[in-house]
Amino acid sequence: MKYRLMDLLACPIDKDFPLKLIVFQEEERSIGFKHESIICELYCGLNGAIVKDAGLSAEVCDKCMKREILNGLLICSKCNRWYPIVDEIPQLLPDELRDAKEDLSFLRKYAEKVPKHILEEGRPFSLVTRGER
Repeated sequence: MKYRLMDLLACPIDKDFPLKLIVFQEEERSIGFKHESIICELYCGLNGAIVKDAGLSAEVCDKCMKREILNGLLICSKCNRWYPIVDEIPQLLPDELRDAKEDLSFLRKYAEKVPKHILEEGRPFSLVTRGER
């Protein structure tokens, strides 16, 4: 997933924007061309800031576009839902389409990097509600 997507993604349940991003693993890739303008319109995912307050430049955007998030977590601060980023793909599914077994496995795998409030009270699944503390 590109950091650029943070300018576009909102919680599918309550439409809260921006989502909080926690990156577990990323890599740099060659993109073959240079960006000559600022790309994001509202929110800079790389800097975690509103674009007008982030002091962006085309050079910063060019560096950002070379970075790929492999695994991470998106968190909605309004409803406390979390969404995994797995193999570069953000999985923003509604609760009824999520797989509890897969989501809990993801939480266990990255438990040391996941905020405590998500491990204990995250929606739709948490380790505490499953008795895995």
